Amino acid sequence: MEQVPHIAMFCQENRPSIPYAFSKYLLPIVVRYLADQNNQVRKTSQAALLVLLEQELVERYDVETKVCPVLIDLTAPDSNDDVKTEAVAIMCKMASMVGKDITERLVLPRFCEMCCDCRMFHVRKVCAANFGDICSVVGQQATEEMLLPRFFQLCSDNVWGVRKACAECFMAVSCATSQEVRRTKLSTLFINLISDPSRWVRQAAFQSLGPFISTFANPSSSGQYFKEEDGKNPEDCSSAQENSEQIRTAENVTTEDEHNRTEDLSSCVDDDFATKLETAMEDQNTVSSNSQGERDFQTESSFHCTLSSESCGEMADKNEQSSHCCTAGLQEAVLNSQETSLSEQELYNSFHFWRTPLPEIDIDFELQQTSEIILNREIQELTMPVSPNIPMATRKELEEMIENLEPHIDDPDVKAQVEVLSAALRASSLDPQEETMASVGKETDSQPELTINDQQNFKPILGDIVPLIGDSVENMDSTLHYIHNDSDLSTNSSFSPEEERKSKVQDVVPQALLDQYLSMTDPSRAQTVDTEIAKHCAYSLPGVALTLGRQNWHCLKDTYETLASDMQWKVRRTLAFSIHELAVILGDQLTAGDLVPVFNGFLKDLDEVRIGVLKHLHDFLKLLHLDKRREYLYQLQEFLVTDNSRNWRFRAELAEQLILLLDLYSARDIYDYLRPIAFSLCADKVSSVRWISYKLVSEMVKKLYMASPSTFATDLMNELVEKFCRCHKWSGRQTFVFICQTISEDDCLPMDQFAVHLLPHLLHLASDRVPNVRVLLAKTLKQTLLEKEYFLNSANSHQEAVEQTIMALQMDEDSDVKYFASIHPASTKIADDAMSTASSTY
Repeated sequence: MEQVPHIAMFCQENRPSIPYAFSKYLLPIVVRYLADQNNQVRKTSQAALLVLLEQELVERYDVETKVCPVLIDLTAPDSNDDVKTEAVAIMCKMASMVGKDITERLVLPRFCEMCCDCRMFHVRKVCAANFGDICSVVGQQATEEMLLPRFFQLCSDNVWGVRKACAECFMAVSCATSQEVRRTKLSTLFINLISDPSRWVRQAAFQSLGPFISTFANPSSSGQYFKEEDGKNPEDCSSAQENSEQIRTAENVTTEDEHNRTEDLSSCVDDDFATKLETAMEDQNTVSSNSQGERDFQTESSFHCTLSSESCGEMADKNEQSSHCCTAGLQEAVLNSQETSLSEQELYNSFHFWRTPLPEIDIDFELQQTSEIILNREIQELTMPVSPNIPMATRKELEEMIENLEPHIDDPDVKAQVEVLSAALRASSLDPQEETMASVGKETDSQPELTINDQQNFKPILGDIVPLIGDSVENMDSTLHYIHNDSDLSTNSSFSPEEERKSKVQDVVPQALLDQYLSMTDPSRAQTVDTEIAKHCAYSLPGVALTLGRQNWHCLKDTYETLASDMQWKVRRTLAFSIHELAVILGDQLTAGDLVPVFNGFLKDLDEVRIGVLKHLHDFLKLLHLDKRREYLYQLQEFLVTDNSRNWRFRAELAEQLILLLDLYSARDIYDYLRPIAFSLCADKVSSVRWISYKLVSEMVKKLYMASPSTFATDLMNELVEKFCRCHKWSGRQTFVFICQTISEDDCLPMDQFAVHLLPHLLHLASDRVPNVRVLLAKTLKQTLLEKEYFLNSANSHQEAVEQTIMALQMDEDSDVKYFASIHPASTKIADDAMSTASSTY
């Protein structure tokens, strides 16, 4: 069996002489041994068959008539267990080699039967492990019609190994389905795997979570051009929605929009005030959903709803319909107040709303009344310094709900619900001192002050309506002053869970999937799922960011910063290797604000992390603005210092990157900052680093000579002569010869300039007392310089000087010098010879 592939290749090469030898004699032997009693023979024949198929040595007709029927028989119910398992594996592996037609006609029906093999879980496990490969071969229609029902069964198999195999191939299955199936069916199925009782299943599911999320990416909008929406007028609302742009909540409003509307109101005030209002709305939502059970509460409290992409007019019509829920009341009241002050097109401008409308929910009328009262109280707490006292009955209900959910706290979904409830409870019992510190002496006038502020800042609206921003937004400064000055508010844990939850709402992928992905940085996950779960999160983060788009970067920002400060260096190393890709996804503005600080932290990290930044230093710096890019000139010198001086590959990579960085900086910057580093690398102890450095210096000479004026190039060459050609160590003088050879070979300098600035000093080394220097000089003159047209066709003093020097070297007392000065220039190459000769590379 081990010899069959080689014999088959021989038959293929001599096919005219033996046209049917393989099909008639060899293939039947391979197929027969697939069912051999000896395990080793079976394994060898399986490997031989796959090699034959991969090399396309088996005719299509033979596959259909000789191979597939045997495999179908081997997977029959009465077949040997081991043989059946191996045959299923072979069928799955050969699917991609034989194509869609044969797979769909001959393999797919039996594969579906094997997925339901009730007797042997080993067969089901093999099917699950190869499920993605089959799906990718047969295509979307067959996957959705025939394979998905089987996949659902395998994902709920009673053997955890089968479920784990399903989790590992989930991305491949998702790629073979439509977006609708992916969103409605597969996402729910994946959430079940993430919540699986088996730790190993959860571990595999979390590892596949990022890749699965990446399958939701829309190729036409996953990326690179939506930033132009900043500062759009309200009239552009409809066109923006037609382009699948969602109207975002207040915390998603860009800084540009805020500055257009409010010149002197800082964005942090807006964000804090918005999140406070939303916390109040969340409390209302919490109470309203009390009669709906755990799942309904989760949906409402986690804000899985966002505005649909309907036009503004359709939304207005929708709001005019009667409804029994408090959300409809809010929308109608806003509509009524809007009629007197705002045009219809401005009604749903994202700037005017602190948050998106709540989803419609069916609740009892009594609960509705209670929630409206609570909403009134919460809004008052946010707009004036009044002690936040919530009715005891409502707080009691929240506490009871938390107690009822605590026995099921192991379920991640239930845990999320408890966190939201707890946050609502804490928000309802804020320390009154925090509110009153900024408004001492105003408690007695609190109600009149509210009335005045309402008149100044808000449109006339019904009592329990979310306020709109008034025309004179700057007047809000007085109302929001206590928020802006409250230093404790930014660190107050009462709002942090809700703020985090609101800032992570998006509509590209199912929110439940994103919530689970963001939870991968939770320390408890490392204990209950996988110690390296944070590394898997970091590895897939660029793909998730590309899927969400830069407009939803706020969803991932906190997670990225958490990973960047992770205690495990492997996590930080993973981010360091991908930060340049993330910069391309986010664009220059977000990169400068959010990635540059992380990048700076990586520069001071361990060498294992720094190497990731260093390998893509040019790719990252080219994305920054020139002034920001110049700041890193001062830090490049730090790369010469490593934790381990033997880590020469680090310095070699630095030299490679410096060659690329020459295009990003001016001639003065190159001369002032990069030149000293290049000279230091040219004197490195490791020859591989020096070889790259010679190339760096030659490219530097070329860049500086092409710049105007070219005085920097002249200064650089003069320093080369002073530092290396006149060096008291022979290795320095040899380095000068190497640099001259590289400059000449790569045509980095016109030969007439080379002859003026470098050639005289180079020829002077012919009398060097160290043979190694003279050997290299002989190679350079004979094999490089004399091949240049400048020294071949034009009779000049420089050509004569070179020839005289070579004649002197041919009579040198050292035999190696004589040899290299006498041989024909085309007989060997200097680089190969120098690298292989110990005498020239010391």
